[in-house]
Amino acid sequence: MATTRLSRRTFHTLAAGTALAAPFVRGAHAAGKLSIGFWDHWVPGANKATTDLVNEWAAKEKVEVQIDYITSQGNKLLLTVQAEAQARSGHDIIAMATWWPAEHAERLEPVTDLMEPLIKQNGAVNATVEYLGKQGSKWLAVPATAGSQMKGPCSRIDLLKQHAGIDIQAMYPAGEAPKADAWNLETFLKAAEACHKGGVPFGIGLGITSDSVDTIGAIFHGFGAQLVDAKGNITAKSDPVRQALDYYKRLLAFLPSDVPAWDDASNNKWLVSGRGALVMNPPSAWAVAKRDAPQIAEQCWTHGMPAGPKGRFGPFLPFFWGTWAFGKNKAAAKSLINHLSQPAAAEKMVIASGGYDLPSFANLTTFKTWAEEGPPKGTLYHYPNPHNHQVLSIAAAPAPPKIAVQIYTQGIMTKMAVRHFQGEAMEKTLAWATSELEGFTRT
Repeated sequence: MATTRLSRRTFHTLAAGTALAAPFVRGAHAAGKLSIGFWDHWVPGANKATTDLVNEWAAKEKVEVQIDYITSQGNKLLLTVQAEAQARSGHDIIAMATWWPAEHAERLEPVTDLMEPLIKQNGAVNATVEYLGKQGSKWLAVPATAGSQMKGPCSRIDLLKQHAGIDIQAMYPAGEAPKADAWNLETFLKAAEACHKGGVPFGIGLGITSDSVDTIGAIFHGFGAQLVDAKGNITAKSDPVRQALDYYKRLLAFLPSDVPAWDDASNNKWLVSGRGALVMNPPSAWAVAKRDAPQIAEQCWTHGMPAGPKGRFGPFLPFFWGTWAFGKNKAAAKSLINHLSQPAAAEKMVIASGGYDLPSFANLTTFKTWAEEGPPKGTLYHYPNPHNHQVLSIAAAPAPPKIAVQIYTQGIMTKMAVRHFQGEAMEKTLAWATSELEGFTRT
C-alpha cells in the first residue's frame, strides 16, 4: 500500500464489528484498488494509527489502497473536494468537514445502509451530526473519528482559583458527573472580569476564523439567538439576538484588546504564554503547552461551557467520511468506512491523537484515554461530554445549511459583536446583519 501526504500542518500551529446491510464481497466489482483522501492530522503520529487500520482491512480484503493525507491549511482539503466534485472523479473515500456533505449531497453515495447498523451498535449520534450529515431520511456521510472535536473551555486551575475563586476541578471532577449548576454565563462574565483585573484575561477570539465563530455560536445558542431559523426566515432582529450582543459587549471589555484580529493559532499562543486564565479549544492547546511549557500544562483543565438562559451548549465540529456517487469502488469504500467506525478502531484513533479526536456515537465517549491523559491526570475527562452535560451544537444552526455555512464562514456573529462593542447602535448592527443575511438567502 502506498501512502502520500499532500502537505502537512505542523503541530505547533495548534497545538467488535457489525455487518453492513449489503455486505462487502470481494469480486470483479469490489476488489482491486481503493483511493482515499484523509484529513492530514495536526497531532504527530495520529495519521499512522489511521494508516495501520487501513492496512489491517486491506490485507484481509486483498484490496490495494492508496492514501493521501491532505492538509486543511490553505483550504487544500476543501479545494480538493470541490475539484473532485466538479470533475466527477477522484478519491473513493474523501474526508469532509462540517458543511461539505450538505453542499455535495447530490454527488455523494447515500450511506444509510452503513449508518443504521452503526447507530444500533455504537449508540445515537447528536443532533449536530444529523443536521450536517443527513437530509430527510438519507445519510450523506459517516461521522469520522479523526478530526472531530469539541471546542469548549480549557482553564488554568490555579489562575481561576486565585483570581475568580473558582475551583474548576471541583466543579468538573475527573471520573464524576459535573457539579456545575452555578456555572452560567453570568458567573463566567464575573470570572472574566476578575481575571482581567488580575492581569490574566480570558483568551476568546472575535475574529472570523473557526475558533472565534464556534465560541460565539455556542453563546448565541445559550440565549436562544438565531440569525436565520430552520425554515430560512431571517430572525436577526429578535430579543434573544439583542441579549446575546449585549452580553458580548460586556464580555469584550474584559478580553485582550486585539481579539477581533485573532485567528485559530492566537488562543493556543495565549494559553502557552501563561498570560491567560482560559481559552476555548480542543486539547491541542493543552498538548502544545505539555510540550513547550509543561508547568502551564500541569495547571490546565478542560471542561463544559457555561449555561445560558436557554441551556448549555458546547461547540462541536464533526468531520465525515464520504464516498462519491461516481466512485469506482463504492462497495469496498463502504466496507472500509464501516471498519474505521468500529469501537476498536475509534479507540486507536483517540489514543493516537492524545484524546483530540472525538467519536460522534454516544457509546464511544468513555474510552479510558480521556480519563487517564495528563498531566494533570483526568484533565480531558469531560472533553467528550460523557455525562451529556451540554448540547453539542454548531454556530449558525438551525438555518438551512446552505445559508448557515455563509453565516459561519463570513463570521457574521463575531462581526456583529465587534461592531456593537465599538459603539455602533444595536439597531444599526442588526440592520447590517439583516442586509448580509438577505444576500445569503437569495443565493
